[in-house]
Amino acid sequence: MTKKNLFFGIILFLGIIFLFGIKTYAQTSDSSSISDQRAQLEKQLADIESQIAQYQKDLAKVGSQKNTLANKIKQYQIKQAQIILQIKDTNLRLSDLQLQLMQSQAAIDENERDIVSTRNNLAAVLKQLWKSQTFTFLDFIASSDNFSDFCNREHTYTMINSGLKDMLQSLKTKEADLQQSQQDLANQKDQQVELLSIASLQNSQLEQSLNEQSTLLTQVKGQEKNYQASLKQSNAEASAIKGRIYSLIGVSAQIDFGEAVSIAKWAGDQTGVAPAMLLAILTQESSLGQNVGTCNRAGDPTSKGWKVVMSPTRDQAPFLQITRELGRDPDTTPVSCPMHDKTGKQIGWGGAMGPAQFIPSTWLGYENKITAITGKIANPWDIRDAFLAAALKLGADGATTPSGEWAAAMKYFCGSTNPAYSFYGDNVMATAAKYQADIDKLSD
Repeated sequence: MTKKNLFFGIILFLGIIFLFGIKTYAQTSDSSSISDQRAQLEKQLADIESQIAQYQKDLAKVGSQKNTLANKIKQYQIKQAQIILQIKDTNLRLSDLQLQLMQSQAAIDENERDIVSTRNNLAAVLKQLWKSQTFTFLDFIASSDNFSDFCNREHTYTMINSGLKDMLQSLKTKEADLQQSQQDLANQKDQQVELLSIASLQNSQLEQSLNEQSTLLTQVKGQEKNYQASLKQSNAEASAIKGRIYSLIGVSAQIDFGEAVSIAKWAGDQTGVAPAMLLAILTQESSLGQNVGTCNRAGDPTSKGWKVVMSPTRDQAPFLQITRELGRDPDTTPVSCPMHDKTGKQIGWGGAMGPAQFIPSTWLGYENKITAITGKIANPWDIRDAFLAAALKLGADGATTPSGEWAAAMKYFCGSTNPAYSFYGDNVMATAAKYQADIDKLSD
């Protein structure tokens, strides 16, 4: 092949690459369908949230009325109807999130295909340009039939170099888009874990409300006079309150409510967090279902071991460090299990430790603060240390004043005040109010 023909072949090859080589992939035909489904879900969510708000108004209205058996039953019924709607709201959010996960995965797949195609084309261009380097300036002139042909070829060569720069920039853009899509997917998976936790908590609250209503009706046998007598009796139950067992997951010894209040007051003195608020958070963390402290126990299968349920990059090394410092066996120290979807697939990571449910990497950030107060190695499975760690975190997030408690509770759960998870914060505040009433009775 003559030099002229070889040069012409190189130019033709590069032109084809730039015209047709940078492939773009349209989003799947399901994209518009997914968007339509999300729009429908968002409309349903708006309707449900409006109904939930109305139930909240109804509940407040009934609560302000005379405390009769009929009104108490009505409160239970309104609350149960509200929780049922909140469960539906959470399930719709999970469905919407599933669609978002599909869109994010589709974007990742598309970006990965584009990057592979662009890299292949870039490699081909560079290979051909390397070949063109064998041409000297004299060869370049000799291969041209006339001056006009020479100028045209020089212009084409300049355009190719410019196109090469564009291709490199396109590759950088696609790689940045891929990184963003991957981050979006990771964030959405975190939201999925949090929504599943909320769903578990809501189902638990509904079951508790139904049981309380059933117990009340059994006790008073549907009679108003019996209900009023029960109210009078409950006002004189300080000793019973003090002796009520306060169960803390992950701790071998149980303590009664009076002892829990005493520890909470001690932790509150160190941090400025109200004891009732602290007790409410710890109760909430222990009532998220069977996921708390039911992995990595002696006798558990490998699938529930810390190497499987705990984030390998974030928490496994800190967990080994913590257990080594405390002389605990990492293979038999209970930690929380991860969430699972309806198919049984693991969603996110578990590994939270002790009553306060700190993950290992977060606990390390509080170790020195706890040690500075207690004078000993911080232990997430020690009740006092767990109470103190929770109080320190709540205090840092603003729970030292009543106005900051709700936001601090939300940050304890998910690191933000995302309204999608407001059930958690609302429930903490309701639980704190109940505990405060019990604490007041203990003080009478």
